[in-house]
Amino acid sequence: MSISMRDPVIPGTSMAYHPFLPHRAPDFAMSAVLGHQPPFFPALALPPNGAAALSLPGALAKPIMDQLVGAAETGIPFSSLGHQAAAHLRPLKTLEPEEEVEDDPKVHLEAKELWEQFHKRGTEMVITKSGRRMFPPFKARCTGLDKKAKYILLMDIVAADDCRYKFHNSRWMVAGKADPEMPKRMCIHPDSPATGEQWMSKVVTFHKLKLTNNISDKHGFTILNSMHKYQPRFHIVRANDILKLPYSTFRTYVFPETEFIAVTAYQNDKVRRLGRDCFTCVGF
Repeated sequence: MSISMRDPVIPGTSMAYHPFLPHRAPDFAMSAVLGHQPPFFPALALPPNGAAALSLPGALAKPIMDQLVGAAETGIPFSSLGHQAAAHLRPLKTLEPEEEVEDDPKVHLEAKELWEQFHKRGTEMVITKSGRRMFPPFKARCTGLDKKAKYILLMDIVAADDCRYKFHNSRWMVAGKADPEMPKRMCIHPDSPATGEQWMSKVVTFHKLKLTNNISDKHGFTILNSMHKYQPRFHIVRANDILKLPYSTFRTYVFPETEFIAVTAYQNDKVRRLGRDCFTCVGF
């Protein structure tokens, strides 16, 4: 099956791209997108040059670290650790830049043809109170990583616009202004951090990521509003420790064909049939 390759989305489009800059502090550290110190790192002070806010256009502009509330390995939000627990975390490793690393990360979307079939019909993603995995599942292959350097891979899902939709006369149409969004959660791949060689040797998939419409969810699932449009985002961070994330730079990848509308039940019968056929074919 053919796959598409995606470079990081560059400034001026729907996402931000911050290049890795070896041997010096990054010009666009993740602290630059923080409007305030994250609650799950209460003991860490942001560097003086990290106060500036990075402006991103549209609904995709929510600060990444504001969404980084839990590791996929446990599903427990970092924010739930509190100040006392955070004090017992291992000390943050040196923030000195790593040895010079030459990489040119690219991300290949797996099952691109399947995503395109859904996209042509208007992809609908079913969400439930108990949490439901994405279908089609978001899977990717990474290339161009430094084999010895360590990387953290993350994924989140953000609002694609500020509209609420309805399915009317066999098509999706705008039905009004979007409902308020719950804070979005960043899903860290449980194998993180791992070497570039390890990441490039396999298909990357986020089994722990589930979608829910339960605003009281305690499992770390991604909370979405039904009848709203969303865009998955894939992030690569070169860092050897989770605690370095506030000081690290993100490369972000967006595949437009993975955009979807969240629903509690399929609205478009064509999408329902395609989903049913695909479930049967892959043995779901």
